[in-house]
Amino acid sequence: MKAVKNTIAKALVQPTGLTEADLVQMLEYPPNPQLGDLALPCFKLAKSLRKNPVQIAEDLASILQQLPEVDAVNPTGGFLNISLNRSIFAQDIIQSALTDTHRLFSADRGKGLKAAVDYSSPNIAKPFSVGHLRSTIIGESIVRLMREDGYEVVGVNHLGDWGTQFGKIIAAYLHWGDEDAVRANPVRELLKLYVRFHDEAKTNPELEDEGRHWFKELEEGNEKAVHLWQWFIDESLKAFKETYDLLGVQFDHYLGESFYNDKMEPVVQELRDKGLLVKDEGAEVVDLSAYDMPPAIIKKSDGTSIYATRDLAAADYRHRNLGADKLVYVVGGEQRLHFQQLFKVLELMGRSYANNCTHVAFGFMSYNGERLSTRRGHIVYLEDVLKRAIDEAQQIIDEKNPTLPNKEEVARSVGVGAVVFNDLKTYRVHDVDFRYEDVLNFDGETGPYVQYTHARACSVLRKANKSEGEISFVDSGSMSETEWGLVFQLGQANEALTRAVDEYDPSVMARYILQVCHAFNRFYHHNPILQAEADRRDQRLALTLATRKVLAKALFLIGLDAPTEM
Repeated sequence: MKAVKNTIAKALVQPTGLTEADLVQMLEYPPNPQLGDLALPCFKLAKSLRKNPVQIAEDLASILQQLPEVDAVNPTGGFLNISLNRSIFAQDIIQSALTDTHRLFSADRGKGLKAAVDYSSPNIAKPFSVGHLRSTIIGESIVRLMREDGYEVVGVNHLGDWGTQFGKIIAAYLHWGDEDAVRANPVRELLKLYVRFHDEAKTNPELEDEGRHWFKELEEGNEKAVHLWQWFIDESLKAFKETYDLLGVQFDHYLGESFYNDKMEPVVQELRDKGLLVKDEGAEVVDLSAYDMPPAIIKKSDGTSIYATRDLAAADYRHRNLGADKLVYVVGGEQRLHFQQLFKVLELMGRSYANNCTHVAFGFMSYNGERLSTRRGHIVYLEDVLKRAIDEAQQIIDEKNPTLPNKEEVARSVGVGAVVFNDLKTYRVHDVDFRYEDVLNFDGETGPYVQYTHARACSVLRKANKSEGEISFVDSGSMSETEWGLVFQLGQANEALTRAVDEYDPSVMARYILQVCHAFNRFYHHNPILQAEADRRDQRLALTLATRKVLAKALFLIGLDAPTEM
């Protein structure tokens, strides 16, 4: 679609006086497909061209009618409605899908640029809950989408492995911990200790002092404290990686907060040297009142640093050591002010990359309408959710397709896909209330539906008894409306990728997948494929294969498997 829009825009540059890019932006899809495939509203041109929009549309129609890519032009009420040459468009789109799906999706806009994407970032010794699902899968999809768009991307897991909570967990473990219990089920056992610490502290406030003491010991390198802390990290990571493996998520770096302990002081000193630090009730802060923001606390009154200091050091590390031009943070919307402050301080420090920092906020996740709280022990383990979804998928496969090869592998793909797609199809800034009946609903606009559509296309191709290399697009000379509707959807792959990357929103790609699936299923139900006459059969097989390839690519970009049988 990008190529044909560019061709149309280029033809209109001279008569309108606009740039090609501006004209591409003006082209839109008519609300009723019967009006045409594309439309150019001419109202914005009336002032500069000093003509009535209706007259402008009529004048421009004669120019576009000369293009081989255009079949018909219909000026109507100030709109220029354009019908494309279906044969030329289908040939280009289907052949691109068959031979180079990357070209269909990407213009490699990020070529030569490197981005660091910070996502997931669970806290050590705390559970990987459904509350961590959004950052993890939105972040993983953004990594894949940006790579498809040509960027070199580094995925960073900024683990929460430092802070006073570790003093509390150490104290709790020394009071009530059992080594064998922790080794058997580390995260859940450590959570029990954390919750018990807070319950006991209500009647025994001295425990809070004890927790602070052990964190101070940890900061000062006490051998016992460091040993327990490292053990908690090692055991937690083993559990986290099992969940990441289920989700198909991989990171280039696990760099926790503690990694920056020795990198913060140079940042603090630089802030002092540049006169950016001021005293505020004993704390050292960067005054941001000129930018309508509260002060950014760099050092608390007791001299300790907080996560803002750590994030400044981390930003420098990602730029200088990892070579990132863009820094992307996939963190909940409740941290919006923190990142506004962080980026402003980086700008005041003169960091060249400060304007290339982006906070990708997402909506809050609750569970059956209730807020999740680790401290209160109100938690829903993501591992449990995924396993339940996989078990349900297994039951459905056993009922409907008991002879399916690799049933366990397909059940894993479908179960995990149900959970992931349920989240990613939602606009990322919207809140999500996690309910099993929605997540594990295998009907409607769901992960299993889009995966089954891919499997259906694979089934048609298997029955055709042809290898993919033997299938090519042969124009039969005519195309049904449902065939054209599918071709037209496939042609919008690049626009879906571009928008998803520009908006850092995988839901754009998820919605595109649904549109392709709807179009393919209409095509499938309205057109004989294997029983069609020879030229129509070849055309429709090529369209089926093109759809399969586009769906496989698009599913991968949002972190879903594409099973060939279900």
